[in-house]
Amino acid sequence: MGNIKKYLLKKIFILPFLFLGLVGKSQNRDNINNRDILYLTSGGKLNPLQAIIDIRHYSIELDVDIAKQSIAGFTEVNLNISQKTDTLLLDLIHLYNVTNIEVNGKNSLFSQKDDKIFITSNVGFEIGNKIVKIEYTGIPPVAIRPPWDGGFTWAKDVAGNDWISINIQGEGGKMYFPCKDHPSDEPNEGVDMKITIPSNLVVAGPGLLMSVKTKKNKSTYHWKTNYTISNYCILFNIGKYKVAKETYTTIEGNKVPIEYYVLESDTAQAKKVIELKKRDTKILEKYFGEYPWAKEKIGIAEVPNSGMEHQTMITFDNKFKYKTINGQQYSDNLFHEYAHEWWANKVTNKDWAHMWIQEGIATYAEALAMLELGGEDAYNAIIDGHRRGVKNRKAMVLGDEITEEEVYSGGDIYGKGSFFMHSLRYLIGDEVFFPTLKSLATNPKYTYDNFVTTDDVEKLFSTSSGKNLKPFFDFYLKTTDVLDVNIKAIGFQKYQVKINNFFMPLPFDIIANDKISKVIIPAEGIMINSVYSPQVDPKGFYLKKITIH
Repeated sequence: MGNIKKYLLKKIFILPFLFLGLVGKSQNRDNINNRDILYLTSGGKLNPLQAIIDIRHYSIELDVDIAKQSIAGFTEVNLNISQKTDTLLLDLIHLYNVTNIEVNGKNSLFSQKDDKIFITSNVGFEIGNKIVKIEYTGIPPVAIRPPWDGGFTWAKDVAGNDWISINIQGEGGKMYFPCKDHPSDEPNEGVDMKITIPSNLVVAGPGLLMSVKTKKNKSTYHWKTNYTISNYCILFNIGKYKVAKETYTTIEGNKVPIEYYVLESDTAQAKKVIELKKRDTKILEKYFGEYPWAKEKIGIAEVPNSGMEHQTMITFDNKFKYKTINGQQYSDNLFHEYAHEWWANKVTNKDWAHMWIQEGIATYAEALAMLELGGEDAYNAIIDGHRRGVKNRKAMVLGDEITEEEVYSGGDIYGKGSFFMHSLRYLIGDEVFFPTLKSLATNPKYTYDNFVTTDDVEKLFSTSSGKNLKPFFDFYLKTTDVLDVNIKAIGFQKYQVKINNFFMPLPFDIIANDKISKVIIPAEGIMINSVYSPQVDPKGFYLKKITIH
């Protein structure tokens, strides 16, 4: 979600205000429901009733009433249960009224409590497949500060057309559809979405557009993805869109449609965005392998809020302002969210506790973009910015079964996560680091239907490098410590360099007598003969503090 600068704005103010910059933003409703759901977050400890559920597929059919800012329809959840139970548990916030539930075509008893739906059976639900259809209606929460504090954004474009976006990463899919709201389970067989809106508007969604059916003054858009997909990426955007289309040939030779859902008023900007998308794809494919969703599309939707990594339809809005890197235009927002197609959407954390994997590596991908566009100087400049931004208020990995809010509130999963990858690159060398990073992004063991943890990443890099990197991972990711480097004069032009909080032998660049050398510093430290006090790690490959005696 977003880049580091955007994250720093998150939750500075928790006020039910309507964010600035939207033309004709609707103000005709009481936002009391927003205050009612500010406590919401995704993930955390998995409820035992949900631990026995394996989600296979979601079908979501909704009619969006823009005038009333409401939704009505049903979600059909195809799931397997691994043991007999008298209760099926799904998540849906309490602001919706569930009117009917069927399990395998038969009406079922149910109750709503604490943003959950308890579906019960007097005889119990047997092991195996169940199709649960939940009919409901209600008014979705308005996003307070999208995409960080999520919900629906009901806006108008500059021409006065309705323009609606959804952002639900922090709060989860339960913000508008019944689901198992935990990152450890995604619908293996994908999602079907049938969204009905006024016929003068267009729905942008994930996967492939199967059909558009218009009856009187309404149109129903059927979007379908066959890939597994995170709950917070199961959503849609609505606008007076035109679709700019081109084709991209992947690194593996597959032809993938590029589709940019751009407002009618901004169609002149579409060609440049698509060209940047093509170039950025080549950079990302170089380091992380083929575009992950080659059987569907490379999608972009213009939205009235900061961008998000929604699978096959990332969102984008930077007012078409770009940086210039070595004569080339670049958008960090566009690139970062696109990097999430690999790091978040394809390589997915089993638990929010390991969020640094997707946010840290997606942020590091920005540094690799600078390396490609501007060379080592541009790479070093952005890495230095990531280093300077490290807060170290709490560890990046706090344990297991952590909520999204607990992880995001520290902020370091972006910059420190990126700097950790920079340090790891130095520690094991490019000849091991880059192939291993690509393996993490391409090996079926870590992608699509499978999930990853910090331990998975550590073991992969340890195996590839032939080094036990667990102490290094633990130090960077599970503590807020930095290397405590002590340089002590012990004689005439003689110095001892020692790591006071030593945890494993590490290589260091050291400048002594105007020469730079790479040496391993063991637990007892090393002795250096030098006319002047030696410089340790002058290029800043590690987070450290240096004391000179």
